[in-house]
Amino acid sequence: MGRKIIKATASTRLSQSMSTANGASPDEVDNDGLELLEAEASLDYLCNLSPHRYEALYANLLPQSMLGEVFLEKYVDHGDTVTVIDKKRTYSVTAAAKHPVYENFRVKAFKALLTSASSNEQLTALGELLYQCHYSYSACGLGSDGTDRLVQLVQEMQHGKASRVDDGTLYGAKITGGGSGGTVCVVGRNCLRSSQHILEIQQRYKKATGYLPFIFEGSSPGVG
Repeated sequence: MGRKIIKATASTRLSQSMSTANGASPDEVDNDGLELLEAEASLDYLCNLSPHRYEALYANLLPQSMLGEVFLEKYVDHGDTVTVIDKKRTYSVTAAAKHPVYENFRVKAFKALLTSASSNEQLTALGELLYQCHYSYSACGLGSDGTDRLVQLVQEMQHGKASRVDDGTLYGAKITGGGSGGTVCVVGRNCLRSSQHILEIQQRYKKATGYLPFIFEGSSPGVG
């Protein structure tokens, strides 16, 4: 829904700008601005929209939520052949649109940070990005109580007295799992104390829920 609204808004702005440009001299025409609007009017994926463009032009125009029937009356369809809009259901629009815009930026920032020199600042920034990813994902209604609890336990451990004495061990966490859920990724310092804190989180979770989380550790080749 958000993508369709953004595309429609960009298309309207483009038409208005083109009309204005027709009566202006070449020096007065902002061709770069027109090209940006043209690209946004045919946007295939929200992750291709930069955060600053989203905030400058579209963020304040998106409704927090919208009834399916109201959306279909105004925009006809949402351009997705996989899903169907229920006319009687109210959909969250802003959170679902904002997530891919900022998630793409966070992923690129995370990748860039991985190549920087190892430091407390690097770990803190990496951890903060994970937290932001987690809460943005949850705002879309895609999280779970179990993973939220694990992330909260990581935060409690991170800001606890024991961690401060050790000069920091755990720095952030987010839900993950390739769409299957139920898994939390934690970033921390490569040391024995970090492993001990992870084990403590495991036991705290079991005490609160009765379930013992499985700890994945070590490395692997990753996805081919």
